[in-house]
Amino acid sequence: MTKSELIKLVSEKLTNITKKDMKVIVDIIFDSMIDALKSGERIEIRGFGSFKIKDRDARCGRNPKTGDLVSIPNTKTLYFKAGKELKERVDY
Repeated sequence: MTKSELIKLVSEKLTNITKKDMKVIVDIIFDSMIDALKSGERIEIRGFGSFKIKDRDARCGRNPKTGDLVSIPNTKTLYFKAGKELKERVDY
């Protein structure tokens, strides 16, 4: 599902809100989530899951073509853990 499909689906269910207004609402929600993650906060949406930023330590890797050792710097990565209710509803 794309962002525009999400906007269309929600605006169809909430007939008193236009697609244009729904786009603004969705943008505000996503921007707020991004800002929270940037500042190091954890986001938890009950029944859906949680998002957080994890630090990955620097490590040595190998170039798959040449086999040479390559130094990989430390980075931050986004981590999502699905909530119990989401797991139960998706598991078929």
